[in-house]
Amino acid sequence: MRLSLRILLTLATTLLPLMALWGTLFYFAMVREINDEADDALEQYATLIITRCREGRTLPSLNNGTNNSYTIEPISEVEAKRYLRATFYDEEFYIPEKREMEPARMMVKAFRDAEGRYLLLKVATPTFEKNDLVETILGWTVLLFALLVVFVVCVATLSIRRTLRPLYALLSWLDGYTPGRGHDRVPNNTEIKELRRLNEAAQNAVDRSEELLDRQKQFIGNASHELQTPLAVVSNRVEHLINNTSPTAEQLSELVKIERSLRHSIRLNRTLLQLTRIDSGEVAESEDVDIVALITEAVDNCRDIYSDRDIDCRILCPEHLYICVNETLARTIVANLAKNAFVHSNAHSHIDISINDRLLRITNDGDEALDRSRLFDRFYTHTMREGSTGLGLAIVKSICDHYGYDLEYSYADGRHIFSVGLR
Repeated sequence: MRLSLRILLTLATTLLPLMALWGTLFYFAMVREINDEADDALEQYATLIITRCREGRTLPSLNNGTNNSYTIEPISEVEAKRYLRATFYDEEFYIPEKREMEPARMMVKAFRDAEGRYLLLKVATPTFEKNDLVETILGWTVLLFALLVVFVVCVATLSIRRTLRPLYALLSWLDGYTPGRGHDRVPNNTEIKELRRLNEAAQNAVDRSEELLDRQKQFIGNASHELQTPLAVVSNRVEHLINNTSPTAEQLSELVKIERSLRHSIRLNRTLLQLTRIDSGEVAESEDVDIVALITEAVDNCRDIYSDRDIDCRILCPEHLYICVNETLARTIVANLAKNAFVHSNAHSHIDISINDRLLRITNDGDEALDRSRLFDRFYTHTMREGSTGLGLAIVKSICDHYGYDLEYSYADGRHIFSVGLR
């Protein structure tokens, strides 16, 4: 959910209970005010009636065609004590002239006439329909809430978009940021203190990441360069011992194992050096390369190396397909994918390599799907096979990322499928 939408929803959900509370308080305040006015009128009317009754003057008409009415009835002294103070309440009563029930505000008060008798006076005055008032207040409250929501949404949307513009600029910058590729500094042209601090924190984090990446690349590059010479010297000496001495069978077996481990170390060292160069952007200029010729060459090499496993590899490609790429890196992509298929295929299995609509697909038999979340991680190997360093697919991923190629893996019908979209 977008931040602006979350803020607007929070405002709307906050306004709803506030408006409900406001409507309720407004209703009770209005009822109280109306009742106060009605009670004042009732007291004046009752005072008029009581005064005329005590003076023996003519009382107001009981039936004057309105809700204004009163009744006077004698009561005992005991009952009169209960109503010495005026009591007010709401009640509906039937009016014969209108033949319907009407709401009224009632006042009851006891008094003594000129002869000392106790009388109970009930005075009624017209009032309002509370249900109608509730419906009216509810309707206007809903309308006011809708207008406020529309107004708040419009104003808040404009304000939030303008306020969060630097945040969206930062997010856009981060989306396009790739470590080690070189980028402009984080945009920080905002006057909002919190967003300025966020941009500065992002820039500091990026600077630290770039510095650590540079140190890592430098260390790997230096280490790889330093290891090349001693590895080559040891390898030559092992070959010399094998070819120019007369070791026993047991010694020869151990020398062959040492030589095999040295070859693996040399391949690993060269791969790390190549990864470092790709990460550093040290890639030679691109040229038109026939990818089909590279595929044929890589497959022929793998057939020679793994001829004892009798793996059938079929190539279904056009005669030529030229792409603009560095030839060495294109050769690395094809060689590593082909070698991966041969290394991780069982004997007497099938490998298919095809190109259709600039999509390179390499499929081989497999017992189960690979872990797609870790498949292209460096030094990750699903199964340890001879000749596998755990860097082949990682270097293919780095090259594809460098050129913007889409590298995908899937598993269907008992076959591993690696595809590269060649732009």
